[in-house]
Amino acid sequence: MTLDAAAATQAWMDTLSAEELALARDYTTGNNWLMLTGLAVAALVTWLIVRSGVLDKVSARLGKRGWALRTYLVAATFILVDAILTLPYAIYSEWWREGQYGRSDQPLGDFLLQSGIGIALSAVVGGLFLLGIYWLIRRAGRLWWLWGGALTAGALAFFLLLSPMLIEPLFNDYDPIPEGEVRDAVLALAADAGVPEDRVYMFDGSRQSNNFTANVSGVGSGARIAISDVAMGEASLDEVKAVTGHEIGHYVLGHIWRAVFAFSALAIAVLFLADRFFPAAARIFGSDAEIADIRGVPVLAFMFSLLMVLASPLTNTLTRVGEREADAYSMATVGLPDAMAGALIKTAEYRYPMAGPVEEALFYTHPTVESRVRAAMEWKAANQGASGE
Repeated sequence: MTLDAAAATQAWMDTLSAEELALARDYTTGNNWLMLTGLAVAALVTWLIVRSGVLDKVSARLGKRGWALRTYLVAATFILVDAILTLPYAIYSEWWREGQYGRSDQPLGDFLLQSGIGIALSAVVGGLFLLGIYWLIRRAGRLWWLWGGALTAGALAFFLLLSPMLIEPLFNDYDPIPEGEVRDAVLALAADAGVPEDRVYMFDGSRQSNNFTANVSGVGSGARIAISDVAMGEASLDEVKAVTGHEIGHYVLGHIWRAVFAFSALAIAVLFLADRFFPAAARIFGSDAEIADIRGVPVLAFMFSLLMVLASPLTNTLTRVGEREADAYSMATVGLPDAMAGALIKTAEYRYPMAGPVEEALFYTHPTVESRVRAAMEWKAANQGASGE
């Protein structure tokens, strides 16, 4: 008898109680609103920085320094001031709210410590990136935004190469999966895909979040597949295998490189629009700086954030395509559709599983759980007898 994929999908969705669905609905809707409130906060902070004249004063004090040093220090100052002014909102949205919904048990002190590390890194690395952008504005003339896309691609590749080795370990501990059947199964899957066994890790994701997660990061020899200790603790052996197959799919299918190319192309478009509309935006915020003047960096940064939010339906679509491809890779290579469905159901706690197509297109970086479970059940129906389940 052929499996009814729709009925099987509904059976999985029925494992979620009305209370669980209501909580996921509230949490997800709140996250959607955070995109808009975050923009409002960014606009307010931009206005405060411009009106305070803090960057004007820093620039004036560094007037006798070389252009590069002055530009870098003003850019780093902006990043620090911006982060400090937005910290209360970050505490609310990234710490307090996550705890209220049971998504995190991280102490506030640890959150602030990790935020401080992130802010310091952003000031150092972000200052260098902005120095490159303003150098291009000065040197490349009217086509600086085109070269800005190339700079973005290089910066992303450089960051992705170094992040697993130098940055991510500052926030989490990455260790080999403990000895046992889970480790044996995961390493066997990695070996079949040509992923070196020393590039598969378990990390203490529970430090920041109770979410059921795994990820792939890095490029080339620095690439790494990491599974959160939350997933390791909550999942069955088959669910771990299904999730690992999904992450290996991202690795094998080269999704990181595709994301670098796509984001760089998008950066060109965003920088082009920022170049065209910067004078109007500067007037709105009360800045007398021109686009080539580092004192105008708060306006340029806000415009970039605004345009990226407006472009999020496009970037979300690209990400959802990659997630579907990784799911399909796991089905084809691991062949555990029910385990995949079980793992996906665990993510419904923090991502409402039955959103409509408009909400999914606008806000979801992953396909809805319902649609992903349906794809797994359709694979099962088409391959009955091929699966080990």
